Amino acid sequence: MLLRQTHSGTVNFIWGICNLLRGPYKRNEYRKVILPLTVLRRFDCLLEPTKEAVLEAHEKIKKSPDNIIRNKLCKITGVSFYNVSKFNFKNLLDDPANIASNLEKYINGFSPNVRNIFEKFKFEEQIIKMNDKNLLYQVIQSFADNDKIDLSPDKIDNTQMGYIFEELIRVGAEQANEEAGEHFTPREVIRLMVSLLLSSEEDLNKDYVVKEIYDPACGTGGMLSAAREYIIKLNDKAHPHLYGQDINDDSWAVCSSDMLIKGNVADSIKHGCIFEKDEFKNKKFDYMLANPPFGVEWKQQEKTIKNEKDDLGYDGRFGAGLPRINDGSLLFLQHMISKMEASENGGSKIAIVFNGSPLFTGSAGSGESEIRRWIIENDFLEAIVALPNQLFYNTGISTYIWILTNKKSKKRKGKIQLINAVDFYVKMRKSLGNKRNAIGEGEDGYPNQIKEILKIHSDFLNKETGIINNEKIIVSKIFANQDFGYNKITIEQPLRLNFKASDKRIKKMESQKVFNNLFISKKKNKAQRLQEINEKEQRREIIKSLFLKFKEYTEENLFKNKSAFLEELKGFAEQQNIFFTSAEIKAILSGLSQKDETADICLNPKGEPLPDKNLTDTENIPLAEDINKYFNKEILPHVPNAWIDFKKTKIGYEIPFNRHFYKYKPLRSLENIEADINSIGEDIIKMIKDITASKGLKG
Repeated sequence: MLLRQTHSGTVNFIWGICNLLRGPYKRNEYRKVILPLTVLRRFDCLLEPTKEAVLEAHEKIKKSPDNIIRNKLCKITGVSFYNVSKFNFKNLLDDPANIASNLEKYINGFSPNVRNIFEKFKFEEQIIKMNDKNLLYQVIQSFADNDKIDLSPDKIDNTQMGYIFEELIRVGAEQANEEAGEHFTPREVIRLMVSLLLSSEEDLNKDYVVKEIYDPACGTGGMLSAAREYIIKLNDKAHPHLYGQDINDDSWAVCSSDMLIKGNVADSIKHGCIFEKDEFKNKKFDYMLANPPFGVEWKQQEKTIKNEKDDLGYDGRFGAGLPRINDGSLLFLQHMISKMEASENGGSKIAIVFNGSPLFTGSAGSGESEIRRWIIENDFLEAIVALPNQLFYNTGISTYIWILTNKKSKKRKGKIQLINAVDFYVKMRKSLGNKRNAIGEGEDGYPNQIKEILKIHSDFLNKETGIINNEKIIVSKIFANQDFGYNKITIEQPLRLNFKASDKRIKKMESQKVFNNLFISKKKNKAQRLQEINEKEQRREIIKSLFLKFKEYTEENLFKNKSAFLEELKGFAEQQNIFFTSAEIKAILSGLSQKDETADICLNPKGEPLPDKNLTDTENIPLAEDINKYFNKEILPHVPNAWIDFKKTKIGYEIPFNRHFYKYKPLRSLENIEADINSIGEDIIKMIKDITASKGLKG
């Protein structure tokens, strides 16, 4: 299916204005002009019908307090902003010589919330630049042409305007070689997320119901707008209040503009990094949606995040753990979970888009595993939906929608549903970046695949099967929470060494770091350090001399028992009034030993077998399975002397999605492979002949 095309002509015309900017502006700089002027033109069109009434009212109350002016003028405009300058896009053209100063006066005539938006756009710099290059008049003239770009609400509604904003952001990001997906999520993915989040919410039908919706990586506000659209379509008496925060200046400015146009709660879109400063601290929300950037490093915020974890623990946002530094995806999710309303107060629901990494990255005890453990053991995870590939504009990798809530229905308690929707797609007629597929929405003759996925989710059936692209596949599986948990056990095998005081092994002992570290001084005082070094060197010579005698004494006999070797060595040393420290014994054993499967097991002072670190292994055992029974059945028959070091046992959680929906693909036949090889060989021979012929060489 294609993206909605009703706004494409407007987008194409707007980007066509960029032809005027060529030369003074590089291609990746066009959006610095296009985005703010599109927003400004939309505001201009919205305020045009009430322009005269606002100017007349303002003249009467301009000396009144700011809140009185704001309330009075916003009541006239019908939106949460106004403009008290005499200018608009049309009359700016009446004075070409002063168009730059008049444009600045026009922008400064807006209410403070709009002026703040243009400060983030840094548009004053572009006004000066375009004016210096004699471009400003032509650009404003192009935007003022109603026949070609009419952004009035009776021509383009708020929803379509949102599409225009997002498309401009996407194209601008591509031109700047940025990751477009950081700013733009495909509309059908957003609608699927919103539907999964809200379709089962019965109280949305209540009169004048108020719902607060939050996106911590709101970008241009697409998810927030789609959630609002869904609720209003379901119940036109509902009051959805939208909140968001974003670190990108352009995206924040566009989102704030969009929210102002829609008449959203004042000052509800915040600017900045949520990890450095949570602008909605201690606030809870009914619904939350997000498509945080995939695999983004959080090193810049590391100190702030770690301090919060250490100081506040579970009272803060990151008590469950911290993921690896090069992927902050699970930090976003923990942030959102911290904003869930208590279940006794109605609870909350979350929908978030991830790549595959948060499903399984990190072994037991790691930050990622501990976060998954906390989420699953608290029964927050309701479902995960695997999306088709090549669905996003900037990546073709696998993506997933996670649905979380603290108000699960009775049938879902203690359960997690995995939905395999990777084959629910239609091919696009024209690719957009990496986006070659779309989820059908029942338009243009395509199936309504969003509706199909919603039904699979609501039916909550295990091993439900379906026919997709003429292939029978499993589309849904239901698991108990503990099915994703496991005990990571450490399996040890005994250490077996032989010992020998030979020239070769004595040299090995003397060259090892563990031995040489015995004779290093760490004293800071120079005199004391020199004295200690001298004493240690004397000790080194004593030990070396001893082992030369011990070698002759034992005639380089091979000892296959550690205790017997130590007893012989200590007895010989004591006869010469030499006593070893524990550190010296450790260094000696390391240097004079060698692995030997026929030797006796080495024991510690308590008589317990020492583990061979090179043979240490780990095994993941499902939580539902008894560790000892598994060990006796699966390990001991193959390694009779092995044991479990229970002190090292860790609980881990992972969600091996692909393993549960694996589809076997038969191997290619040898005949087909041979035919391909022969074909490639023929192509290579032909290429060589062509090259030699072009050079006039004889083969």
